[in-house]
Amino acid sequence: MTARRKPSAKIAYRQQSGVTLIELILSILIISIALVGILSVINLTTSNSANPVVQHQAVAIAESYLEEILLQAYSGGSTSARADFDDVDDYNGLNDNGVHDQQGHAVAGLSQYTVSVAVSANTLSGSVTAKQISVTVNGPGVSNLTLVGYRANY
Repeated sequence: MTARRKPSAKIAYRQQSGVTLIELILSILIISIALVGILSVINLTTSNSANPVVQHQAVAIAESYLEEILLQAYSGGSTSARADFDDVDDYNGLNDNGVHDQQGHAVAGLSQYTVSVAVSANTLSGSVTAKQISVTVNGPGVSNLTLVGYRANY
């Protein structure tokens, strides 16, 4: 007969190594939710990253037109052809569908913009006669961007 061993009060448990199926599924679920949130932010950021470039393009167009007008004489005769504009008043009411250069030629790649110009008489500081020039640009992602400049009679 073999001797039986008496069970001891202490039972030694083996150290667990690994994860249960439930723990694994919960971990995958939490990581998936976090990943969806991060990818949504990246997608939103990427889709709006071109907006500053488009706005800068519209400002550059408006500045170009405004500079062209401000370099002209304060007053003179009226003309109808863009290449013959020689004073500030000639630009009043100018509406370009697509950006055009000073000679009236279309600028490649900027046909989706519209530019309008308004010139009005103004008095600055109560005694200085000037003309207010408003250049408004509309285009993709830009609506009614307006730059205003003044040309004094000096």
